[in-house]
Amino acid sequence: MAKMVNVGFGNVVAIDKIIAVMMPDSAQSKRNISKSREEGKFLDATHGRRTRSVIVTESGHVIVSGLLPSTIADRISKDDTATDKEPKEKSDTSDKGAADSYIGRKRNGQRYGLQEIT
Repeated sequence: MAKMVNVGFGNVVAIDKIIAVMMPDSAQSKRNISKSREEGKFLDATHGRRTRSVIVTESGHVIVSGLLPSTIADRISKDDTATDKEPKEKSDTSDKGAADSYIGRKRNGQRYGLQEIT
């Protein structure tokens, strides 16, 4: 089954069919939109919102979306990395309390709840 990416408002596109995700204000994007409307290959996924990105597919279809290109690119890359990761094994922390495990965690080299002395 093809992997899909959400392009806003519940609309999804097959990741392997996407050629480009562009900003809509360039002259090339505007030409692509008008040409695809003439050919009947235009899809509007904005739901009446402002167009923020133009997605071009292998088949020549042009999809306009209300999401920024960076948001769509992040969703595509997150989907690719999610499938590459193996499931983590659960560590044996059943004997520790919830507060102990929370205080002991580190984030960016600092401890939550405790001041680390170096």
